[in-house]
Amino acid sequence: MDRRAQRLVKRISVALAALATLSLLCLLRHASASFFPASPSLTLTLSLAPFPRTACDATSRRVVLPDRRLAKLRTSRRWRRRTAALATSAFPPLRGLGFLAAPSRVLCLAAGAGHAVDALRAAGVGDVTGTDIVDFPPLVRRADPHHLPFSSAAFDLVFSDDPSAISGALFPSRLAAEAERAVRPGGGIALAVDREIETAAVTALFKRSRIVDVKDVTLDGSQLAMYSYTSDDRRLILCET
Repeated sequence: MDRRAQRLVKRISVALAALATLSLLCLLRHASASFFPASPSLTLTLSLAPFPRTACDATSRRVVLPDRRLAKLRTSRRWRRRTAALATSAFPPLRGLGFLAAPSRVLCLAAGAGHAVDALRAAGVGDVTGTDIVDFPPLVRRADPHHLPFSSAAFDLVFSDDPSAISGALFPSRLAAEAERAVRPGGGIALAVDREIETAAVTALFKRSRIVDVKDVTLDGSQLAMYSYTSDDRRLILCET
C-alpha cells in the first residue's frame, strides 16, 4: 500500500512539474510576441542597434537645432541684460579709443554662448568671430585659446567679457601672447577681469602692449551689481599693441 502511494505521489509530482514547465514556456512565448513582434525589419534593426552602455545612451533625446536654441536664449532676461550691458558699458570706451567700428574685425575669446558676438553684431560690427574651448553654434566655434587657428594680425580687436579667459586659462602668458599675435599692430585688446585681481598682474602678461585705459563696468545691466560686488562686476582693461 505504501509503495503504491509513493508511486502515485511521484507521478503526480512529475505531472505537475511538466505542467508548470509548459505554462512557463507559454508565458515566455506570449511575452516575446507582445514586446518583439515577428518582423524581419525589426529583427534586423535590433541586431544592428548597439547595446547601450549607460542609461543616457538608452534614453531618447530630442535634438534642438542651433538656430532654435539661440532664438530661445535671446528671449531670456539674462541674455537681454547681458547684451544691453555690453552695448552701454563696454563698447563705448572701445569706440572712443578707435578700436571698434562697423568694419572692425573682432575676435571674442571665451565667448560662451555668444553674448558678446550677438551684441557686437547688433551694434553694427559685421566681422565677429566667437571662440571657446566648447563650440556653441551658430555664434561660437571651438578653438584652443593657447593655439588660436588664425593668422597673425588677423583682427583689429581681441575682446573677452568673461573673466575666466585669463584667470581660468591653463597658461595665461601663452593666451596673452596668442592674443597679441592675432591682433594687428595698432589694434586693441579688451579683457574683463575680476576687480580683486591687481591690474599689474594682468598687464604683466602682455609683453608687447601698453595700457591706455582702465574702467569699472557692470556687465549685467544692474546698478546693484556695482555696489554688491557680484560676479558681474568687472574691471575692463584696454590694451593697445
